[in-house]
Amino acid sequence: MKKNLLAFLWLSVFAVTAIAQPVEWPKVKPVTVVVGFAAGAFTDNVARIVAQKLGETTGGTFVVDNKAGAGGNIATGIVKRSPADGYTILVHSVAYAVNPSLYANAGYDALKDFVPLALGPRTPNIITVNPATPAKDLKELIELAKREKLSYASSGIGTTTHLSMERLKVAAKVDITHVPYQPAAAINAVVAGHTPMSSTSMPPAVPQIKAGRIRAIAVTSAKRSSLLPDVPSVTEFGYTDFDDYTWVGFFLPAGTPQALVDRINSEINKAMERADTRMKFVTLGMESEHNTSVEFGKFLRSEVDKWASVVKSTGAKAE
Repeated sequence: MKKNLLAFLWLSVFAVTAIAQPVEWPKVKPVTVVVGFAAGAFTDNVARIVAQKLGETTGGTFVVDNKAGAGGNIATGIVKRSPADGYTILVHSVAYAVNPSLYANAGYDALKDFVPLALGPRTPNIITVNPATPAKDLKELIELAKREKLSYASSGIGTTTHLSMERLKVAAKVDITHVPYQPAAAINAVVAGHTPMSSTSMPPAVPQIKAGRIRAIAVTSAKRSSLLPDVPSVTEFGYTDFDDYTWVGFFLPAGTPQALVDRINSEINKAMERADTRMKFVTLGMESEHNTSVEFGKFLRSEVDKWASVVKSTGAKAE
């Protein structure tokens, strides 16, 4: 009797202890990586690169789910309503910081409804021209715009590629007509000569620049990009306060435990710092740096404030 009772008590303690030990993320179930844009977009490319590496390094299953529409707002709504357990991750672009100002109702508060998990790779926006356009640098392009009616292609209304050029137009006191395109089509518009110039992110532009189909004029970061070191920055032509990027960010629903946030942030940084991952980012015209959730949060707040000011000053809005 005593032996049976001791055995029972031992098994009971063991069972309770086993139940009390949480299964370590991400082993409970597949992690859904919700992307705010369609397959093939640069945000999607980054999400798939990182998700694959996370699967390799953690042993978990990561499933990419594209929920395109409304500039990424559909995806944010889905993740906002998801459990704060680390098994639903939002992958968004800089549009995440722009949309609350751009839309009458984006459906989320960028600083309250999500935890900034990690800043992914980023790229400056870049101004390019068709080779037939006589301007060889930004100064000549501005002078040309004052003499002739020009238009520019962007990656869409409210994107930073659109807003960066609108900022420049105000600073340079020129009127250049905006022609919005889908992101993948914007660079093709200037290649084909449908518009004499474009403002896009670097990923679609770099291959065309290297092939000689378009000419790079300037990048919108404060300093030159190491990916195109021969291309000057807008600030070199006297336009201050320009440090505009297209970036990818990872987010979790508000309320996610800090310990879990730190764990996932660490894994994402490890995935992005792998040599093969960095090479893939470079191929896309993007670069990444190690960052904590707190650091990303500070960066995000500055981006939300900056783009809110730009949206207000330019009058841009999404229909």
